[in-house]
Amino acid sequence: MKVTDFTVDPVPHNQIKWFVKKHHYSGSTRGIHISYCFGLFKESDFGLSRMIGTMIYGIPAMPDVSKKYCPDNPDIVLELNRLCCIDDTPTNTESYFIGQTFKWLKKNTKYKVIISFADTAQGHEGIIYKATNFIHSGMTTGAKALMVDGERYHQRMLTKKCPKGDEIRKRIKDKDENIWTELLPPKHIYVYYLDKRMKRKYN
Repeated sequence: MKVTDFTVDPVPHNQIKWFVKKHHYSGSTRGIHISYCFGLFKESDFGLSRMIGTMIYGIPAMPDVSKKYCPDNPDIVLELNRLCCIDDTPTNTESYFIGQTFKWLKKNTKYKVIISFADTAQGHEGIIYKATNFIHSGMTTGAKALMVDGERYHQRMLTKKCPKGDEIRKRIKDKDENIWTELLPPKHIYVYYLDKRMKRKYN
């Protein structure tokens, strides 16, 4: 089967959480902004579709990130923050998947700039981003994670208004030793301009 035989469709977040948990190294969608979710499907037995990949886009968590890559209009910046496929997909499956979601975003949304990060802690260098013509834009520095009972959370949990955030703030106030911060290794930063005129402007 060729990659062009696969189909790509927008899907609700609750339909792909299990797939991310099973196939993505993070094992979770917790702590990310979720704007659009996509599924990659392969025709299976009896004409049924089988999910073989998922992708999630969301608004960057930190406003300064959007401003850095599109200072004139940061509201058109979107982050590709989860991408995973099953192991036995053909060569170029991820590139095809990304390309199809780009087409959908260009047609159906206002977003023009896509950013993503490759985690060096997982041995990732962003090969798939290079293959799909993302621009390498340096490395992240100085980021910290909030560790709670050995589980990692984003630092913004300290200001987030939710039961978990309230619990963490109370425990920190009580000097709970099971909560600490941890310096994160750098990540590769990649940028893709859906509007080629913006690429010429900012690069």
